Amino acid sequence: MATRPTGGGAVFRRGKMGAMLHRIRLILPLLLLASACRRPETRIVGVVPKGANHIFWQTVHAGAVKAGREFGFEVEWNAPALEIDSSRQIEIVESLVNKRVAGIALAPVDKHALVAVVERAAAAGIPVAIFDSAIDTGRIISYVATDNMEGGRMAARRMGEILGGKGKVGVVGFMPGSAATMEREQGFLEETKRSLPGIQIVGVQFAMANRAKAMSITENFLTAHPGLAGLFADNESSSSGASQALKSRNARGVKLVAFDVSEQLLDDLRGGTIDSIVVQNPFKMGYESGKAIGMKLAGLTPPRILDSGAVLIVKEDIGKPDIKELLFPDIGRYLK
Repeated sequence: MATRPTGGGAVFRRGKMGAMLHRIRLILPLLLLASACRRPETRIVGVVPKGANHIFWQTVHAGAVKAGREFGFEVEWNAPALEIDSSRQIEIVESLVNKRVAGIALAPVDKHALVAVVERAAAAGIPVAIFDSAIDTGRIISYVATDNMEGGRMAARRMGEILGGKGKVGVVGFMPGSAATMEREQGFLEETKRSLPGIQIVGVQFAMANRAKAMSITENFLTAHPGLAGLFADNESSSSGASQALKSRNARGVKLVAFDVSEQLLDDLRGGTIDSIVVQNPFKMGYESGKAIGMKLAGLTPPRILDSGAVLIVKEDIGKPDIKELLFPDIGRYLK
C-alpha cells in the first residue's frame, strides 16, 4: 500500500542549514573585526651610508626618517664600521635585496665596486637612489649630492684669497675610488691651475678615513716643505688629522681649508687653526634621497640629479641663524 512522504528528510536538511547560517552569523562579526584590525604591510626602505658614527651620517639618517614619515615607509639603517669598507657595504645591500625591501638609498664607498649589486637591485625591481657620492651605473632613479667639483673650486678660491695667490699647498684626501672626494680634489686642482698660477701643489696624499694617518701625512708635508703655506683637507677625518698636526707642530702660519664639520673642527675654526670649512647639507641629502624613493613608490618621477648644496664658512659665520640651522639640525626629532 502506498504511503505519503513524511517530509522528515527536508526538515532535517532545513535544520542543518539553519544551524550553519547561525554559525556564520556568529563568526562573521569576528571575521570583520579581524579584517578591520589588520594593518597594511609596512614598507621598508634600506638606507646605507658609508659609515654610521659620524654626525654627518646621523644627520643623513634623520633626513631619511623625515621622508619616510611623509611617504609612509620605515627606514632600515645599516652601514659598514669603516667608511672605506666596500666589501661590507656590498654585503649590506645584498641582504636588503634578498629581503625584497621597497627601495634602497645608498652612498657608495666605491663608485666601481658597488655597481654590480646596485644593478642586481634594479633588476629585482627595487628602486635605488644614490646620495653623497656617485656610482658608475645609470640604473638608479636619482642622485642627490653636493656639487663636489664646485666644493673643491670653492676651497681653491678661498685658498688663493688667503695666500695672496701664491705659495706651496698640500692636499690631504680621503681614498682613491670615492667619487665625491675625488671630485673635490679635481675641482680644487683644476681651479688652482686655471686661476691661481702662483700656487704650487706639492702633493695629494690619501688618509683612508684614518685621522692618525691624516696627521702623519700633514707632518710629512710640513717636514718635506718647510715653506708650506696651505693645506686642503677634503673630508672630516682628513680635516681632523690635519688640524691636529698643525696644532701639535704649532704651525699657525699654515692655512687649512677643511671640508665637513664636527664639534672639534668647529672649535678649531673658532680657535684659528682652521681658516674655513666647506659645509654640506646632510639632512637635505638624506631627506631628498628618501623622498626620491617615496615618489617612485607613489608612481611619480623623482628628479634625476639634485644638488643638496654647500657653503664655505669662516668663524664669523657660525652665529648666523641660517648657518646655525645648517650646522646644528634638530636630528633628535627623528632619531629616538
